[in-house]
Amino acid sequence: MRSAARTAVVLALLGVAACGTDAAEQEGEELAVFASFYPLQYVAEEIGGDAVAVTNLTPPGSDPHHLELAPATVQQLDGAPMVVYLSGFQPAVDEAIAATNPERVVDATAAADVHGADPHFWLDPLRLADVADHVAAALAQADGSQGADYEQGARELRQRLEALDADFRSELAQCRGAVLVSTHESYGYLAMRYDLQQVGIAGIDTEAEPSPARLREVGQIIEAEGVRTLFYDDPAAARVVESLAEEFGVTAAHLDPLEKQLDPTRDYAEVMTDNLAVLSAGLNCDG
Repeated sequence: MRSAARTAVVLALLGVAACGTDAAEQEGEELAVFASFYPLQYVAEEIGGDAVAVTNLTPPGSDPHHLELAPATVQQLDGAPMVVYLSGFQPAVDEAIAATNPERVVDATAAADVHGADPHFWLDPLRLADVADHVAAALAQADGSQGADYEQGARELRQRLEALDADFRSELAQCRGAVLVSTHESYGYLAMRYDLQQVGIAGIDTEAEPSPARLREVGQIIEAEGVRTLFYDDPAAARVVESLAEEFGVTAAHLDPLEKQLDPTRDYAEVMTDNLAVLSAGLNCDG
């Protein structure tokens, strides 16, 4: 019912907004780009530089999984020069795009080869680089005068992301096969890229609480695999992880899933580098 009501509001709103100002005009010479959550904002800003004005549809500090869009925000998407999103991740964004008419829409799903229930493709730097190529192509279509600059921005971003991937490969080379125990199963793409085994304490659902039976299962894995550190993705979930870590005499550490920018002074690449240090220190890499 909530979904149907929201779509009805969107359609009614659009019916009275025909005379609204074009999104591109609102930003002057800058190309207006809407990104549905932080990693896609990062890509658009890195590629577009001063030629684009990127709006993150997920407000600072908000959980992108449970995003709700205000009618005024939805209205901005109608006729917007470009929207970058991940279909299936944020239902409110899917509905808003379906109910409006952006000039260009970039869906990261195909570019990043997203599959299964885990949306966190951006924790694999090479998948994010693939998305960047698609974003650059769409920007060049939207603003041909800057096309060469967008292509150059994408090449430079890919180089940085490939260098980040090389750092992960080098630092985690001795950790292949190590078990990564985390609050939720948010690190599947990272684990796949770097040959780790992910074990989620509470599954993929960010609102799920682990059952006593599941906690016993995880405890058995901790002991059998010589796990040294348990990772929590959300500081709000630290209590459960810290309690379990104390019970089994291991440590707990924060591993940022980068769904949102927790610190506005640190960007994607810097946080991923922080994550690498946390993983390197916390995983059992003796084998």
